[in-house]
Amino acid sequence: MTVDFDTVRAVLDAERAKLVQQLADFGANEDGDLRNDLAFGEGFADAAAITAERTEVLGLVDLLKTQLDGVDQALAVVADKTYGICQSCGEEISAARLEARPASVLCVTCKEKG
Repeated sequence: MTVDFDTVRAVLDAERAKLVQQLADFGANEDGDLRNDLAFGEGFADAAAITAERTEVLGLVDLLKTQLDGVDQALAVVADKTYGICQSCGEEISAARLEARPASVLCVTCKEKG
């Protein structure tokens, strides 16, 4: 399989920018840390609702951070020209998988094992 590293890098960079923006929309930085100035409400009566909302936001931020880490990992393998090679078994990752999920660094078999 021939890989166009510039195209892959552009796709991954766009995905990265989207994820960073989504994190910012939730009040988090690229590390997944929430800003200190976020307000979830005030008052004792709202404590349960605030806790539930904060927990939901933290869960979404954690998911976005995991996706961002995956994109960063894929960008690293693009940089060292090993994109498209499974990081576990060393076999080629199918073109269909890379098309569907450009941040993939594992083949389907290794991903299912993990």
